[in-house]
Amino acid sequence: MDAGDCPVLLTTSIIGGKWKPLILYYLENRTRRFSELNRLIPTSTKKMLTQQLRELERDAIINRKVYAQVPPRVEYSITRHGQSLRPILRSMSAWGKKHRARYGRTSA
Repeated sequence: MDAGDCPVLLTTSIIGGKWKPLILYYLENRTRRFSELNRLIPTSTKKMLTQQLRELERDAIINRKVYAQVPPRVEYSITRHGQSLRPILRSMSAWGKKHRARYGRTSA
């Protein structure tokens, strides 16, 4: 199999990235504003968070909704297509819970 045809490579090209899995984890069950995501992922810079959100939006994994108000309000939600990633995210979460002690981490 050619590396370009590898399904794992395709998946990681879409959801790979330092913050994408965490963004999807936080959007899995509810819509969130940018400021909420920024608070939930405090070690990410606003620039990096914005970049990762744009890439997920470009790939139709999340939806960005802008409300015409002052100040502007922007909300992000997972798309129907993005919901197909739920089993992967749940498996990642389960693996992390199971092996968290081995890697010396107690929380995200």
